[in-house]
Amino acid sequence: MPIEHEVFMKRAVLVSLLCNIVLFVIKIAALMLVNSLAIAMDLGITFVGLTVSVILFYSIRLANKPADFVHNYGYGKVEHVCEAMEGVVLIGIALAMTFQAITNFLHTEQIHLPWIGFATSFINAVINFGGAYYILKMAKRSASPAVYAEGLHYRMEGYISGGIAVSFIVSMILKMRGLGSVSPYVDPLTALLVSVYLIFPSFNLAKEAFFKLLDASVEEDSQLEILKTLNHYIKNYCEFKDIRTRTAGRKKFVECKIIVPEDISLKRGHEIVSLLENEIKENIPDSEVTIKMSPCKKDCKFVKVGKQCPY
Repeated sequence: MPIEHEVFMKRAVLVSLLCNIVLFVIKIAALMLVNSLAIAMDLGITFVGLTVSVILFYSIRLANKPADFVHNYGYGKVEHVCEAMEGVVLIGIALAMTFQAITNFLHTEQIHLPWIGFATSFINAVINFGGAYYILKMAKRSASPAVYAEGLHYRMEGYISGGIAVSFIVSMILKMRGLGSVSPYVDPLTALLVSVYLIFPSFNLAKEAFFKLLDASVEEDSQLEILKTLNHYIKNYCEFKDIRTRTAGRKKFVECKIIVPEDISLKRGHEIVSLLENEIKENIPDSEVTIKMSPCKKDCKFVKVGKQCPY
């Protein structure tokens, strides 16, 4: 992996770690002052984010280790483990808070100092959106799926904090209008809406990460690049077959076989294979390409009709 990619990943994780520490301190102080279920849920999400940031910090060092005797394809899949873990834990938080929100509907509690809840939630949203912008920018430069998932997590948490800030405004307006008996329901309703909003993207995050751990193929754009390259040089060999691809973190692995004329020289065959491998590597960043040669069995349509091999 290029050195600058590792630098971008480390920058993203350090920013994520720093922002999560600040958010955790703000939210735990707000929870003690405001006594809000919605803030408690937001704090749980930040706790997950903080834990994942610490794990991701050490995972990057592992993911960037070169392949060795124990792991011949490297350690890139540790990034997908981080994605899956984050998705599963967020689903657990969403389900737990859904149950708690329903319980609070039956036994409502008054929140304290809603203006503090609004101010802290607004600040949290600003930090989250700022962090998301920077982390997603670093994810694009590093092509890291784990960093990209962290950026999405920050952006999602920004929407959640913004929604909670709005709920405090609604609660204060209801009290000002003499509807104090209704305002206690705003907090558990907000927590319930946050849970519903959280569970679907978290499920998709976990599902995609698990599929990647099962050696999912490279994305469609990369598959098209492989076919374009093979077709571009098709006049240099008979045919290609057995294309196989898989992903491991940001690394992509491509394998394929080409059929060459039986009497072609080893040097010429090596030149063709090197040309194809280098072209695919240029078109698909962070890829490892292995192309094997097999001699023609003289069972093609040219031989069958008595024509000379055009290759």
